[in-house]
Amino acid sequence: MILIDGAMGEGGGQILRTSLALSLCSGKPFHIINLRARRRKPGFKQQHLTCVNAAAKIGGAAIEGAAPGSQELMFAPTTIRPGHYNFNIGTAGSTTLVLQSVLPALLIANGPSTLILEGGTHNPFAPPFDFLQQVFLPAINRMGSKVEAHLERPGYYPKGGGRLRVTIQSAKKLRTICIHERGKIREQRATATVAGLPRHIAQREIGTIKQKLGWDEECLYIKEEPADMGPGNIVTIEIKSEYISEVFTGFGRRGVRAEIVADRVAKAALRYLDAGVPVCEHLADQLLLPFAIAGGGSFNTLKPTSHTRTNSEVLKLFMNIEISMDRISKDIWQITLSR
Repeated sequence: MILIDGAMGEGGGQILRTSLALSLCSGKPFHIINLRARRRKPGFKQQHLTCVNAAAKIGGAAIEGAAPGSQELMFAPTTIRPGHYNFNIGTAGSTTLVLQSVLPALLIANGPSTLILEGGTHNPFAPPFDFLQQVFLPAINRMGSKVEAHLERPGYYPKGGGRLRVTIQSAKKLRTICIHERGKIREQRATATVAGLPRHIAQREIGTIKQKLGWDEECLYIKEEPADMGPGNIVTIEIKSEYISEVFTGFGRRGVRAEIVADRVAKAALRYLDAGVPVCEHLADQLLLPFAIAGGGSFNTLKPTSHTRTNSEVLKLFMNIEISMDRISKDIWQITLSR
């Protein structure tokens, strides 16, 4: 059984999700201690329990220690079971993070699957649905699978109540790919969305985006969702290039001016555009696991985050894989996986 210290690296929930995914794919059991030790409230929250329960159901796993606040878990899978599943977090916890725990195994399962995930679809500190649909899944599908995600109802933090459907045609064996160029930019747009909040918030955010990025009016949009879906506010910048797309997102919250929310998103997009890389740091973090399952691959990205470095250390506990992170210019890094 693999022993994992949940306090390693950035010490958050990503260690648990990566461990669950790798355990399902490899069949190797694990024992994690100090779960989410570096978070203000360590241990299991409802979102993390949903990840464990979903992985256990799909992998026919025996589990010990999965309880609210617990900082320890033993997880022993048997066989991946593709099929139709419905997982409801019961809070505004991120549905896309629950998906991270089970998708890799279903990509190489012996049959198709459908997942219904209920909870939050647009959460701070988690990949929003737009990123999942436009950025992550297209990259994964280049490796031989066919995964589609449909947003049936948005769920904004802190209310939640969202629902997304994911259909998965497995590849059984993922193929290796390299992502070194993004090609010409074909489309770019910014959208400020409000639900149950005044329209002027979105107007101010779009004004800030226009000022920072210098984009024309036809690239700027305001979207108003029904009040009963809120309160919620999101700013999204989409950059669609020849070979890859990227999405940058900011979330409005009480006490933070709309201009500051938009400014942060604009700066992230500008950094990506100026560097000329195809893969932003958040996508880099998520590509490690499918690349490792495929047995290799490489991509150019920005400076690896602590999330990415921690993820790579967890990968090495489960798989015989070499991961190199090399700086090739001021703002460009190349991450390579090989056996």
